[in-house]
Amino acid sequence: MQTAGILHADLDAFYAAVAVKENPALAGKPMAVGAGVVLSCTYEARAYGVRGGMPVREARTLCPHLIVVDGTFGAYTQYSKAVFAIFGSYTPVVERLSIDEAFMDVTGSIHLFGTPADIGRAIRSDVKRETGLAVSVGATPRKFLSKIASQVAKPDGLIVVNPGEELEFLHPLPVSYLWGVGPVTKRRLNDLGIHTIGDIAATPQDAMTSMLGSAHATHLYALAHNLDPRPVETRRKAKSLSAQSAMRAKIRTLDELVPVLKRLTDRVASRMRVKNLSARTVTIKVRFGDLSSITRSTTMPASTDATGAIVVVATKMLERVLTEFPNHETTLLSVAASGIAAGEPTQLAFGVDDDDVSGGSPRELEYEALDQSVDALRKRFGADVITHGSDLLSGRTKNTDGLSDIMTND
Repeated sequence: MQTAGILHADLDAFYAAVAVKENPALAGKPMAVGAGVVLSCTYEARAYGVRGGMPVREARTLCPHLIVVDGTFGAYTQYSKAVFAIFGSYTPVVERLSIDEAFMDVTGSIHLFGTPADIGRAIRSDVKRETGLAVSVGATPRKFLSKIASQVAKPDGLIVVNPGEELEFLHPLPVSYLWGVGPVTKRRLNDLGIHTIGDIAATPQDAMTSMLGSAHATHLYALAHNLDPRPVETRRKAKSLSAQSAMRAKIRTLDELVPVLKRLTDRVASRMRVKNLSARTVTIKVRFGDLSSITRSTTMPASTDATGAIVVVATKMLERVLTEFPNHETTLLSVAASGIAAGEPTQLAFGVDDDDVSGGSPRELEYEALDQSVDALRKRFGADVITHGSDLLSGRTKNTDGLSDIMTND
């Protein structure tokens, strides 16, 4: 028998909420977490139009008395671990989407804890009692529908959509609730008189295809008809690992950005080594003050987990971006490794020069030896025992740009 057994739980304004927990004096005030870009903000700030992803300068214009704080990533991690431990106490079938949201399949837990609605209420109560954070929960028979329900439930709410009620709940909602409908697609649909998900369902698929293209139209048409057979996955293979740093908007030189790039690369590469992973493709993303972004990628001849090798590749791409876009204010830098493989050995390469970073080259082998020494020191004495000389020379012994780590599984 089908039930509303798929839950989506999403912590409300997570980064801002943790900042308030760490500093209760911020409670009830318009506050944002971030440096150059708003990562998260309180609902008091949202009342002024402040939103995540917005430049801090624009946020201050909307809300002149906005309080802006730098986040502490260690605190976010600890709160997240506590919340996910609560999720796991109700079901082993938990699919982590990010640091602050997850899917859960509780159909096997109903005989222990009651209906999906009962479980949703219990999870919300436990999270509030043990962490002080608010979590919104959607419970429906479908993954995508549960995610939509949790968004409708915000802030600090629970919505349950039982079998047979899906279309009644779904169709009156704006098209922007569907995955794959961003601002551009929303405007295009609205211009054609399509404002709700029900409007999409009522539009012939051929007409949708002529508007959006075959793949996009098929995707939206399926969701509008509540078609989503995907199960909750407990072990999703990571396709990429990334780390990013938001920073205050200013024109930055390569010398200023390389230390940031090295810190990000160090986090990505060390995480790969811990998980016995390697990657072939390195991607950097640079966001400018006008919210435009530039992404560049390089695929190497062989997989690597060496920090130095990735730094060399990423630095060359960053240098090209800064040359191509001079006099642009930088607000975010991201480094990602993809083409992930588990336990893939480095393949020896012959006839390479000293600047080559392909697998097995002399330079690559030097990087490997250095990484092994650094990893051993950190394992014994802690992650902060060693850092980059460029940070020490510049007086940066810790990240002050709003560093955040992200693992992507999609």
